[in-house]
Amino acid sequence: MDGFYIVLYLLAAAVVVFKITAVLWWRPKKIEHHFSKQGIRGPPYRFFIGNAKELFTLMSKASSQPMPLCHNILPRVLSFYHHWKKIYGGTFLVWFGPTVRLAVSDPDLIREIFTSKNEYYEKIEAHPLIKQLEGDGLLSLKGQKWAHHRRIITPTFHMDNLKLLIPLVGKSVVEMLDNLVDKDREIEIEVSEWYQKLTEEVVTRAAFGCSYDHGKDIFRLQAQQMALATQAFQKVSLPVYRFLPTKRNMKSWKLDKEIKKSLEDVINQRREKIMADGGGGDVPKDLLGLMIEASLKESAAAPAAARVTVGDIAEECKSFFFAGEQTTTNLLTWTTVLLAMHPNWQDQARDEVLKVCGPRDVPSKDDIPKLKKLSMILNESLRLYPPAVATIRRAKVDVELGGFKIPKGTEILIPILAVHHDQAIWGQDANEFNPTRFTDGVVHAAKHPVAFIPFGLGLRKCIGQNLAILQAKLTLAIILKRMSFRLAPQYRHAPTVLMLLHPQHGAPVIFKHLSTHDERARSILSSAHGFV
Repeated sequence: MDGFYIVLYLLAAAVVVFKITAVLWWRPKKIEHHFSKQGIRGPPYRFFIGNAKELFTLMSKASSQPMPLCHNILPRVLSFYHHWKKIYGGTFLVWFGPTVRLAVSDPDLIREIFTSKNEYYEKIEAHPLIKQLEGDGLLSLKGQKWAHHRRIITPTFHMDNLKLLIPLVGKSVVEMLDNLVDKDREIEIEVSEWYQKLTEEVVTRAAFGCSYDHGKDIFRLQAQQMALATQAFQKVSLPVYRFLPTKRNMKSWKLDKEIKKSLEDVINQRREKIMADGGGGDVPKDLLGLMIEASLKESAAAPAAARVTVGDIAEECKSFFFAGEQTTTNLLTWTTVLLAMHPNWQDQARDEVLKVCGPRDVPSKDDIPKLKKLSMILNESLRLYPPAVATIRRAKVDVELGGFKIPKGTEILIPILAVHHDQAIWGQDANEFNPTRFTDGVVHAAKHPVAFIPFGLGLRKCIGQNLAILQAKLTLAIILKRMSFRLAPQYRHAPTVLMLLHPQHGAPVIFKHLSTHDERARSILSSAHGFV
């Protein structure tokens, strides 16, 4: 009998070994062979770790030192892609452990993935730490639930609705500038932190509307959670580490519970108020109000998957805070750095603001569309320093992509940063700051209409794009009118990826208040508006 159990044990062990070998060796080698027959190669797969060792070495070496004050940031930010593209071409395989990713930078193929054949691809699951931050909202939802939520939330981001935020955003920026202590001396500011505080306020207004004060407290907790996640990403640790009761993890778990509880309390209070008022007729078009209004209108007989629950609303609020705050802060930070590096463009942008806005401290809703040069500058900033440097999709079925046969489950890596810096698409000056390339708009800026994708493409294009652009435009217009700025001597140019593209060593910038008697400003105001 003992011998029988030993045989069973050996058979079970053999089956386990066989399955592990199949997943970690035979399957990857089969995939390599499949793509090799189509002319697609890449760094060779290594058992279990894939190309992780080479990836880590390349990325660590690239980020170990700051770079010159230039915009050729691809070798530093996506060093593995830059390195292997030179060897294998723009379409190649790379292994993240036993998971294969096909790097694709051809705009025609990217258009297929996001538009003409988008039904065959899906978003992959976010890293658990990011998922905790972004919530289970639009950023991660799929299928009918995603479509249902997107329809509900879309009115929040209609431009007519966003323009109602202009006085509030303008007031926040003016107060931020008024709080600078000494108006007669130069002031050094770490702008990535400065803008983060401002953006949190604006995002809270758009998400919570009349429940702003409660939302502000919740997002303060979310900001603490984000700081903890950032610390975790800066350290190399085993995946199991996030389950251990460490000091950081226990604090993170506690924050997560507090955030969920606080969100649910605010949602229930607002829901009761709306019901007491007789429905959602007077509900502001903020994210929270629209989600609650939709949940109240839904029939109790509707399928459970189609209903909007309190939990759904809480997750969407978390998603909006994470994406909205991070994206806009990054856009403002890099645009400020660029204008500090290129004072001629800073002067041109300031001249335009003075001509369009005249003596008004805050641009009006009619002024914003007229700031064409500022729009060009923001687009060029998004091209050179996109918040998300890459995105990933997974093939849901066996599919053909530009003539290549892609097996089900293959992950497609789209290096947005590489597409934005491709000289074949953007010209020989692709790594230079040249806003004039956007003179005739985004579609005509490059040799291919799908070459500019800072907010994604297709159905899942970032819903908060209009809010990010509006806030950045308004903020910079107010700053340009009141202040000039340049990089601090200790600024070290070191773009790097930590969830999104950010300055590794911060972004210290020196600001100086413009004199009210500045002759240049007086001349522009006089010629444009007749003021003396």
